[in-house]
Amino acid sequence: MSIWWSLHLRREAASVPLARRLLLGTMETAGVDPDISYDLSVALTEACANAVEHGGDEGSGGACEAYRVTAYLDGEKCRIEVADSGPGFPSRRACPAETGSALAEHGRGLSLIEELADHVHFGNGPGQGAVVSFDKVLKWREDALLRVG
Repeated sequence: MSIWWSLHLRREAASVPLARRLLLGTMETAGVDPDISYDLSVALTEACANAVEHGGDEGSGGACEAYRVTAYLDGEKCRIEVADSGPGFPSRRACPAETGSALAEHGRGLSLIEELADHVHFGNGPGQGAVVSFDKVLKWREDALLRVG
């Protein structure tokens, strides 16, 4: 069995905890190990915060625009994608580890996603906008509903 869901959210700070809670609830119900769930929820929070802050055309009012979060949970891994309608990533984006110092208040989110996930891809959508996708191999609790093997 597998689970997938997709959210279309307004670019508002209040949308970030909504996506995080839905992911955590899904994983808890399915029986994913809490440590894995936590790592993925922090990575999702960072990706959503990036979409809220940078994911729209500055001239069009920003907060009224939307971004999309999609999560796929199957027997072996969880894959999450966050896509916005902003300017996208520069064609030659600097390595996330080089984007901000350890004491900076901004610029560490993409690096954190890379640390928490097993595989990460930063790219641009077909028309415009940034797409952050990442996945992580799942570990299951003994009583898991979707446990494989």
